[in-house]
Amino acid sequence: MDASGGPGGARVVGLPATEIAARVRSGELSAVAVVRAHLAHLADVEPRIGAFRVVRAEAALAEAAAVDAAPDRSSLPLAGVPVAVKDNIAVTGETPTGGSPACPAAPASEDHPVVSRVRAAGAVVLGITRMPELGLYAATDAPGAVSRNPWDTARSPAGSSGGSAAAVAAGVVPLALGNDGMGSLRLPAAACGLVTLKPGRGVVPTLPDDWSGMVENGVLATTVADLALATSLLAGERPGPPAAPAGPLRIAVATAPLVPGVPTDGPARAAVEAVAAELRSAGHTVVRRRLVVPPGAAGGTLARWLAGADSGADALGVDRAALQPRSRAHARIGRLVRRAGLVRPRTAERFRRRMTAFFSDVDLLLTPVTTGPPLPARPWHERSFTSNVWANARWAPWTPPWNLAGLPALVLPAGTRAEGHPLAVHIAGPPGSETRLLWLAGELERRQPWRRHAPVFDPAGAPSPASV
Repeated sequence: MDASGGPGGARVVGLPATEIAARVRSGELSAVAVVRAHLAHLADVEPRIGAFRVVRAEAALAEAAAVDAAPDRSSLPLAGVPVAVKDNIAVTGETPTGGSPACPAAPASEDHPVVSRVRAAGAVVLGITRMPELGLYAATDAPGAVSRNPWDTARSPAGSSGGSAAAVAAGVVPLALGNDGMGSLRLPAAACGLVTLKPGRGVVPTLPDDWSGMVENGVLATTVADLALATSLLAGERPGPPAAPAGPLRIAVATAPLVPGVPTDGPARAAVEAVAAELRSAGHTVVRRRLVVPPGAAGGTLARWLAGADSGADALGVDRAALQPRSRAHARIGRLVRRAGLVRPRTAERFRRRMTAFFSDVDLLLTPVTTGPPLPARPWHERSFTSNVWANARWAPWTPPWNLAGLPALVLPAGTRAEGHPLAVHIAGPPGSETRLLWLAGELERRQPWRRHAPVFDPAGAPSPASV
């Protein structure tokens, strides 16, 4: 694999997006050379991780040539940066299938706004990444295709933005677009040792079918600077470093089980405690709280997830008879939920008020992300709907409440388990706290730097500069 991207064999694969863009803007690297190097790395690692449904080699090289020729190249924030796009976000000329072969072949006639915004900033779309059917599950697989976690290929990269996370963790791209309706950005970030932010409601353009307000688009990255830059672009804002708060923050910590009988394991709790200790060391105040999700809110979240299968199938125009059995059952129950009027706006509004009030005397909330290591990489689509729901619910109870509330939430790496799987923590905040979350994530990154890529797939063949 040739990871060089310019004169003198300068290594480019594995660099952060901000550094790639700076070198392309200056003329030290060409966008074509950057993309060619990443395509070579993709060809090397893709057989082992199964991250992509479509690789746009010729189209990406043509897009890169256009960046090199652009009169404003020297001002493009993502000049020449290769990105991957999840299979439910429209890219001109590609068919967004939502992970379902039952979707009719209807290429998109225009980019989704989040794609058009990163392209306008100079990014190049390298390919379309895999996801579970209709984005419903916490593992990424399909008939004949099981996506694998670069940190341990026996494990899943999670879902539903699993292909996007695997691509970033393996160094194939420095940034990947995905979305989050029940944790679908945050769970893959946690599983693959990445940083991500689920924006609050209304900050970033969402999907045509957003599960009654629960789905938000976002980015998976290896550095906070990359995440902050890309998030600002998706939001249509002028890029810049997150502004620091006026003073030390007051941060709540909660680790008690959200779901009775579904405890978080020791390593995940220890990761939260280690981050809490680091926050105290940095001068912030840490207080203990219990996070409670009322039964009505839990039911409202479940109703939207079930109904999302039905509305998603409608939006994609899929042949329901050709859906996977688990998805067919999911969509059938979802239709009953919709007809019964169980998706009630007031449920989300009430819970949003409750969670906003939670932050009346604290700035942010630190919790676990998952209850244990990632799910095994296996053909989950061959298992029943009940088996999938049970596995998902036991592994990932911490992320869905923030989708119902429409509040921002961030995940960042926090070490590794004894067996080598990444550990992560989850930090949520009140409406409008995206900048505060990104600033705090940057402070923790400086104090506790993490390995940016999975060890076996590290493009440099050695620990990344920011690794520990």
